[in-house]
Amino acid sequence: MSARVVARRIGREREPIAIADDFHPEPAALRTSAHAARFAPADRHYPGVRAPLGPETLLPVRELIAAIFAELFGRRQTADVLDIGFSIVATPPARLSLVQRLPHVDAVEPGRIAMVLYLFDEAEGGTAFYRHRATGFETLDPERSPAYFEALKVEVARDAPPAAYPGSLPQYEVVDRVPARFNRAVFYRSRLLHSGIVTPATPLVADPRAGRLTITGFFDAS
Repeated sequence: MSARVVARRIGREREPIAIADDFHPEPAALRTSAHAARFAPADRHYPGVRAPLGPETLLPVRELIAAIFAELFGRRQTADVLDIGFSIVATPPARLSLVQRLPHVDAVEPGRIAMVLYLFDEAEGGTAFYRHRATGFETLDPERSPAYFEALKVEVARDAPPAAYPGSLPQYEVVDRVPARFNRAVFYRSRLLHSGIVTPATPLVADPRAGRLTITGFFDAS
């Protein structure tokens, strides 16, 4: 089955995202391979565990990725894979750090692209994109970042977010959501404010057979 790609622009800043259903030709094999992967706690920003993968994971879809990058991001040559791996959200809400309770960006460089491939069957979940109400920012770059983090520092000191995964927060407005679906991939610039959608129904277990298993990839398309 060939992939079906839908592209759209979101928010006031009209940033492009692409949603590719039936993305990988062997999604079940990918999920099975995660059973033997070496998962370890992620860095302080990601609330769960990760296991590295090699760039060869994307070889069956390299032409599809190239077409998406060319259409959405104006990239006419092959993008470099900076990082790719399995990820599983597994941290209980009560143990989330402050940064894990807020939307975030993965990078501020305009040429950085992120991919999330959903490999779980949960009917809920996905990825949400946000606008910061006080600044109006939907993306961050080196020029915007100081003003954003200064405003956020004041806000969280006055009204700290609850011990929960990002959802409806007074400091932010949701501008778009991409629902999760098995073998659906979403591509977006890493500078977009976003968060994984984690609901009370999400199994927070570090087990690829039962948990919120995804593959996350980061690319340099500059």
